[in-house]
Amino acid sequence: MNVFLFILVLLTQLSVFAQTKELTATRITTPPKIDGVLDDAVWEQLTAYGDFHMFEPGNEGVIPEDLRTEVKMAYDDKAVYIAAYLYDPEPDLIPSQFSQRDEVFAQADNFVVALNTYNDGINETRFYVTSAGTIGDQRVTQNDRDFGFNVVFECRVSRDEKGWYAEYRIPYNALRFPEVAIQNWSVNFYRRLLGKNETHTWNRIERGVGRDTQYNGLVKGVENIDPPVRLTFFPFAQAQTVTFDGENETDFAGGLDIKYGLSDSFTLDAQLIPDFGQVAFDNVRLNLGPFEQTFGENRPFFTEGIDLFEKGRIFFSRRIGGSPSGSVGDLAENEEVIDLPGNVKLINSLKISGRTKNGLGVGFLNSVSERTFADIRDTITGDRREVVIEPLTNYNVFVLDQQFNQNSSVSLINTSVIRSGSRFRDANVTGAVFDVADKGNNFRASGRAILSNVRTLGELTTGFQSELDLFKIKGKWRYRIGHDFANTKLDINDLGLNFRNNFNNFVVGGSYQLIQPEGIFNGYRIDFTARHQRLYDPSVETRNSFRLNSFFFTKKRFAFGANTSYNTRNNDYFEPRVAGRFVIFEPNWGGGGFISTDFRKKFAFDLRGSTRVWTGNQDQVNYNISFSPRYRFSDKFLLILSSDYSTRKDNFGWVDNTDTEVFLGLRDVTSFENTISASYNFDPYKAIDLRLRNFWSVADHSSNVFYILNDDGTRTQIDDYDTTVRRDPNANFNIWNMDLSFRWRFAPGSEATLLYRNQIFNSDNQSELGYRESLGNLFDQPIQHTVSLRVTYFIDYNNVKGIFKKTS
Repeated sequence: MNVFLFILVLLTQLSVFAQTKELTATRITTPPKIDGVLDDAVWEQLTAYGDFHMFEPGNEGVIPEDLRTEVKMAYDDKAVYIAAYLYDPEPDLIPSQFSQRDEVFAQADNFVVALNTYNDGINETRFYVTSAGTIGDQRVTQNDRDFGFNVVFECRVSRDEKGWYAEYRIPYNALRFPEVAIQNWSVNFYRRLLGKNETHTWNRIERGVGRDTQYNGLVKGVENIDPPVRLTFFPFAQAQTVTFDGENETDFAGGLDIKYGLSDSFTLDAQLIPDFGQVAFDNVRLNLGPFEQTFGENRPFFTEGIDLFEKGRIFFSRRIGGSPSGSVGDLAENEEVIDLPGNVKLINSLKISGRTKNGLGVGFLNSVSERTFADIRDTITGDRREVVIEPLTNYNVFVLDQQFNQNSSVSLINTSVIRSGSRFRDANVTGAVFDVADKGNNFRASGRAILSNVRTLGELTTGFQSELDLFKIKGKWRYRIGHDFANTKLDINDLGLNFRNNFNNFVVGGSYQLIQPEGIFNGYRIDFTARHQRLYDPSVETRNSFRLNSFFFTKKRFAFGANTSYNTRNNDYFEPRVAGRFVIFEPNWGGGGFISTDFRKKFAFDLRGSTRVWTGNQDQVNYNISFSPRYRFSDKFLLILSSDYSTRKDNFGWVDNTDTEVFLGLRDVTSFENTISASYNFDPYKAIDLRLRNFWSVADHSSNVFYILNDDGTRTQIDDYDTTVRRDPNANFNIWNMDLSFRWRFAPGSEATLLYRNQIFNSDNQSELGYRESLGNLFDQPIQHTVSLRVTYFIDYNNVKGIFKKTS
């Protein structure tokens, strides 16, 4: 009997522990005025939901009554409305640094509405607001948290002697939900108190068990929604003037982005006459390696709502509108290239995406780029001709993604690139992907199988890649084991990104992490990873590596960590740039560490350093140190400086090759990068931003030590490498970029940006010059000055449809 009572009590406790809260949303007829002052009659009539729980730094602890949080939720046929009461006994001490859209982790408190309109435990749209009034939105999916997802919603804040308040209006064109009479939604609310280093949640989240998206409370009462047409327009106009080397060019451009709700669940995004003139500059570096230099995506169309298309990791959006795939071919004796475009222009782009009520996600993306020509001139006759270096090209991505069990999914994705004309290559890549966990979130298995097909001049080449990983994902002790494989023909680079093929690799790892605060620590993690790397064909070992890493975070928000690693001898089959050849790099070991101080203070900094030493007959030594101080002059003005210095002494690598010979050179490689980021925020809607970057790098072969690569991967020193005949590998690379902009978000979804940009670039073979001399040479080069004004205006069809009716 006692045993029975014990089991009954235990089951009751477990049931209470697993209990999910419920919130009833009330249908209203008169919406509140969104001003942050919660004095509307509608709020007085609604039930308040409180009793928040501790989430960060740990689940233990009781939230004081004077720091309680309460929420209310209402809706009509146009939007969802939320009121948040965030009590604080010291409202004047609430940190409130100003920042701009999506910069919600500034030094300010914040509040988050995490709304899941499918109640599937995976997909959420999160709506942020800070105590300074900055808003942000984030799309949370199974393996991604995307702040590039931007929708139009309203939120205002206010403050009095009891605390601060937030008032939301989230229109239905910002949400996707199934077309059913009774909605099955879920929600959680997060409140971050920066000064106390705490986060509270409405529904309890058990740290270290599953994903936070699986802990939402239920939303009841949302029924019979008759939402308006989801059709919005974002027309834009841009004027730009560019001055370079005494020449001036002025350009005017305009275009239109459209978002149309095909249903309550699916949305069409279209971009007509794309223009990306004000995207952020790329952090270009001196590239001495065998692989292409790539950069992150900065174009809004390819960063917003792109999570479905990233399944399987075979879509790299920078390929769209990237470098031409063709070449000018052979030139006649007296011909020269006058103009060789580095990028192709897009004609239009569209994407359709959404998810059914049964959890099936469907996505389709299409872009079309125009023909691109190189201009060639005969230096004697003056005759000119054009050569097509990229034909009319169609890019496509199609995705099916089935989610289940609130933590798992299987996906199928296909990408294709179809180029007009028989002399250009076409490509098609298909991937099958899975990410599955058990219901208790103890273990997870993930993997993918990729099939690539490339057709060049009528010949088809098929490649294959597979990945399989098994994880223990619950508890303090966790581990993983995995295998990666690719044959020699894998090539996804027409619309994807892979640097290597021909591998057969294995990995094992384990970690220990602190889940709840203990002693002086809010958290820490120590992990170990071992990798065994092989070629697939021929089946030979290329390298083994072992790495130990640690990260610690104290209750005073001081972070630090250290790492050490050892790599065995590496047979590198890519550095020689000749198929079948490899070069031996000797074993090496190294380590590093970092410290990061409390960003809540006016002055804070990050400091990192590392070193690596090679053994055997390779005397290379690497050093790196970076320092990034920041000072917050006020809640409006923040300045961040950053310097990074690295050197590779006695490094050797490829310098040139013929069909039968590979030449290597001994060099000292030094890099120095400096950046300045400054932001002055007038309020959450207007700001002046400065971003400046100078990167200098030199590869110095003044030791005049060169080698020829032997068939067994070793190298033999030679005395007859002539840089006047062969490629001169000495390099001095220096680049300067500066952006100064004024941003004004003058209405919801509408923004004006005035941008001044200048850039300078110089690259030569004067490797003996130091940083100061190289910088002097850089500023002797012509500077490109760009001034542009771009205005984007948000139009909701429902607000202007009356105009169209009167016109008709």
